[in-house]
Amino acid sequence: MIQEYQLRVLPEIAANEQRLKEYLIKEKGLNTREITAIRILKRSIDARQRTIFVNLNVRAYLNEMPTDDEYQHTSYNNVEGKPQVIIVGAGPGGLFAALRLIELGLRPVVVERGKDVRERKKDLAQISRQQTVDPESNYSFGEGGAGAYSDGKLYTRSKKRGNVDKILNVFCQHGASTSILVDAHPHIGTDKLPRVIENMRNTIIQCGGEVHFETRMDALIIEGDEVKGIETNTGKTFLGPVILATGHSARDVYRWLAANQVEIEAKGIAVGVRLEHPAELIDQIQYHNRNGRGKYLPAAEYSFVNQVDGRGVYSFCMCPGGFIVPAASGPQQIVVNGMSPSNRGSRWSNSGMVVELRPEDVLNEELGTKNEELPCGEHSAANSSFFIHHSSLKMMYFQENLERMCWQQGNMKQTAPAQRMADFTKKKLSFDLPESSYAPGLVSSPLHFWMPAFITDRLSKGFQLFGKYCHGFLTNEATMIGVETRTSSPVRIIRDKESLQHIRVKGLFPCGEGAGYAGGIVSAGIDGERCAEAVKAMIKD
Repeated sequence: MIQEYQLRVLPEIAANEQRLKEYLIKEKGLNTREITAIRILKRSIDARQRTIFVNLNVRAYLNEMPTDDEYQHTSYNNVEGKPQVIIVGAGPGGLFAALRLIELGLRPVVVERGKDVRERKKDLAQISRQQTVDPESNYSFGEGGAGAYSDGKLYTRSKKRGNVDKILNVFCQHGASTSILVDAHPHIGTDKLPRVIENMRNTIIQCGGEVHFETRMDALIIEGDEVKGIETNTGKTFLGPVILATGHSARDVYRWLAANQVEIEAKGIAVGVRLEHPAELIDQIQYHNRNGRGKYLPAAEYSFVNQVDGRGVYSFCMCPGGFIVPAASGPQQIVVNGMSPSNRGSRWSNSGMVVELRPEDVLNEELGTKNEELPCGEHSAANSSFFIHHSSLKMMYFQENLERMCWQQGNMKQTAPAQRMADFTKKKLSFDLPESSYAPGLVSSPLHFWMPAFITDRLSKGFQLFGKYCHGFLTNEATMIGVETRTSSPVRIIRDKESLQHIRVKGLFPCGEGAGYAGGIVSAGIDGERCAEAVKAMIKD
């Protein structure tokens, strides 16, 4: 017999299987001899009151043992000799598209401009050690995409877009802990995720697919109004329908699309800073206890959102017990992001604190983008076409200019400009800075002065509101580190809602976060699966 129970218990009970069993015996009247196994199906923390509770959905097996696996398996058969589909990008959108194509009997060929997930890690280390960024292998480019080294947070609100459970189960099948099926805010951890990604790649190859690293798409091959394949920097062409899953930082792709009249449009983004507190302080605030989280609770999370002067101000990608990392993808940029290891055990907690920015908020004349300011390698006769499509790229230009300003403030290295939180709200320069997890180092800078006022004014008001809701949050123990600009793609590649193909170019399937149709690992994975299904439908037709 199997019984399921909704429980509300103290953390020390939720953390110990024997105590949980004793609770079921006492509160639910179960017989100790009948309970053969207990499985937690869902878990969430309720920290709204001073006494912290853990909500559990528990399955008790009575006089029988579990016969079902903890996750659902997907079958992947050999697809050698099957019709070929090109996938540009090996982030979550591309990887899940490839796996879904195999399920559907099509052969994926994945091309990735960066290195495999292990080799990529060496280049990430050089950003902190040597202050140099490899434009093809960094926190944005390489196997696993931008999510691989920003810790694998799997929480999503995009449940209407597709099967979230399917994505989580595929991760488990490839080595992720089954805890991601249980926790309300699932998280793999930056120390665990690379192996999961490697296993996904191995499945693709073992089933007859291909994965090519250090292979950058330089152009789509378009004949008439139909894509035939891609040209790459290696000189090799790959032929077939194209799923374009290049991620939110492939600015060369956006420039190529604009220059070649492939319809794109400017999309709203969010821009701000990384805000870092001591983890112990966030634990004390969120768990209402001066002793912090204690023995049985994880590093505390928070989520803030408010409307300020007609735009949203909110926390983004919160990393309890995490680190802030240098996430630039090219020269003359400073970009910051956050990540956490699986144990969330660092001395700091951080989040993006950002302001909603819509295309109408950025005037073309404010961008200051000139042909001679374009990054190296992008001067060509085609550049004149970029300015014809200026409105479609203006949010990208805004990102670029703000990242360049940040780089200049950071002494033209990966040293990031920073300011104490309370000083920022008072428009005061911070004469010293707290110790930080940001490895390349910080330099004190008046963020309130040089960042755009329509961002800083709203951030300041937002911080003051959050400080009222959450006593102790607005403090000079917290550090603002600039800038957080890569919250999402600044461009949407326009596609048909039904076929998911580009509105003009047949056989081109814009996919995931880089195309403007996802906002994180899970939603990108869902969109990758949807694009794979759309390719299958086109090939049938």
